[in-house]
Amino acid sequence: MNNKIILTEFDSHQAQQVTFRENQTSLGMMKKIIYPVLFLASATLFGQKNPNMKFAIYNDVVGNVKMFDHYKNQIESVHVFKTKANLPKNLKKFDFLADKGLIEIKLKKNAGTPDLVSLESLNEQYQVPKDTPVSIEGYEFSDTSTKVFNEMITKVDVKDENGKKTLYISTNSL
Repeated sequence: MNNKIILTEFDSHQAQQVTFRENQTSLGMMKKIIYPVLFLASATLFGQKNPNMKFAIYNDVVGNVKMFDHYKNQIESVHVFKTKANLPKNLKKFDFLADKGLIEIKLKKNAGTPDLVSLESLNEQYQVPKDTPVSIEGYEFSDTSTKVFNEMITKVDVKDENGKKTLYISTNSL
């Protein structure tokens, strides 16, 4: 009878081991499925363009509509281009920003100009190679000689993607 109890305990222990191995296999399979899904979801989230972002260009420098609220009394004219096809020649280089249209602003002659910085200078400031594209609210700027207004920048993050550092800029777009 003792043999039977020992055999039963052995069988029970074996059953626990088999169940443990099956659970480990299931967890391994779930990890193989879940990790790529989470990775793709995060990549999609970081790469999404902010639907509230409305870019405004003044004198070949990129800003946003919100930041120009402070300069209402100094604005001479505002031109709204609703589609990429309607952009004048001088704004064609900014067509990648015109998903929801693009605004060109002209300030009065003696109006002060907001501070500006080139994206390559920002890259260097954050120890990123100066020719690395920069993301502003999900819009990728591959030409880092592009200048932007400091006033619209609220946060700069350096993210490492596959061993390559990239700047992600958040703005006061809301």
